[in-house]
Amino acid sequence: MEKYERPWGWYINVKEEKNQFKIKHICVFPKKRLSLQSHNRRSEHWVMVKGKAKVQVGKDFLILHKNQNVFIPKETLHRIENLDESENVEFVETQIGDYLEEDDIIRYADDYGRI
Repeated sequence: MEKYERPWGWYINVKEEKNQFKIKHICVFPKKRLSLQSHNRRSEHWVMVKGKAKVQVGKDFLILHKNQNVFIPKETLHRIENLDESENVEFVETQIGDYLEEDDIIRYADDYGRI
């Protein structure tokens, strides 16, 4: 399985059934966060497997630990942030929808200039 490096960490595509579901293993480095984003054609389920993360879903903010999860409906603003100084955050993301490509993303704020 190929690891895709990003400025905030990395991800690995674990399994995919075209236009049905995709499963990713995602790592967020200490003090990094993903863009504030939404998706038009997929929902996501996140299950924490390592670390502690601050998660935004819509207007709600949660702190998630290992073995906790969150559901992100399609078209909902969301973001995950690693607040820790030294430990990675890792989670499993299951995407469900009729289109699961990387270009189904709308960025509203991004620390890396990708808007």
